[in-house]
Amino acid sequence: MGDIVFAGGIPHLPAMVGLYDRAPPDVQAIVRNSYEALHTEIKAAKPDAIIVFANDHLVNSRIRSYPDFLIGMASEHRGPHEWFKPWIGCRDYAIKGDQRTAAALFRGMIRRGIRMFAETGPLKFDDNISVPVTMGELDKLGIPLVPVLQNCTVPPIPEQHRCYEVGQALGDIIRNDLPPGMRVALIGSGGLSHEPGGSRYYVIDEEFDRWFLELVTSGDHDRMLKELTFDRMEASGSGGTVELFAWVVIVGAIGPRPGRSFGYANFRDFRCGFGAVIWDLSKQGMDKREREPA
Repeated sequence: MGDIVFAGGIPHLPAMVGLYDRAPPDVQAIVRNSYEALHTEIKAAKPDAIIVFANDHLVNSRIRSYPDFLIGMASEHRGPHEWFKPWIGCRDYAIKGDQRTAAALFRGMIRRGIRMFAETGPLKFDDNISVPVTMGELDKLGIPLVPVLQNCTVPPIPEQHRCYEVGQALGDIIRNDLPPGMRVALIGSGGLSHEPGGSRYYVIDEEFDRWFLELVTSGDHDRMLKELTFDRMEASGSGGTVELFAWVVIVGAIGPRPGRSFGYANFRDFRCGFGAVIWDLSKQGMDKREREPA
């Protein structure tokens, strides 16, 4: 039996890397504290692998044969892809893959009726993996990575109920299919409110972002599945905010747990709201959720 020892959600805004130094000090502090917490708490959890659910942006698959979920099974992951380097502005990185865990994830999903695609060769990473890896310095931890890129672009995309179902299967695979004692960290990479390249390119829906962060830290999954709809996300930023369904996979894997946020930042030039969450996986965290009134 494996164990989930860390679970977090964090945005991967590409503009944040190059424009970080231009942001106000309070914005820089929230970004810095969030990524430092991500790095520090993953390191302290001592996982044997990190599984990241992120978003593919029409980079790795053709639009007419576009998988909802694509597992990267390479022995090493490198980025950012050459085409995206000027756009993102982050450093190059290389991080070891985990082929056994990726294969177990692929087989386990198929056995549970969830069809996923797998790529044995190198994937092309834009901000989806590149930003959390470099800003959180995950490549310096020496922990293998399994990237899973999900469809947030080509309709019909997997919405909240489907992503939660995938998350439940993920949790079941970790607990029952992975080797005994294996420790796994989970990250959801995507969002918050933004509309990439659209008429509201520089519009950030702070009301939605704060509502969402409160929702996912509350541990109320019934409410989340009812209210966190595709239409609600599209109203806050078409084609971008739906990236947050990657976070829904993670909370589906861990079950109803409270989380903590590290603050919220709204800086127009980032073109996306910023806020991160780490969920409480301790027994105390579960007890707290169980004591909350229905």
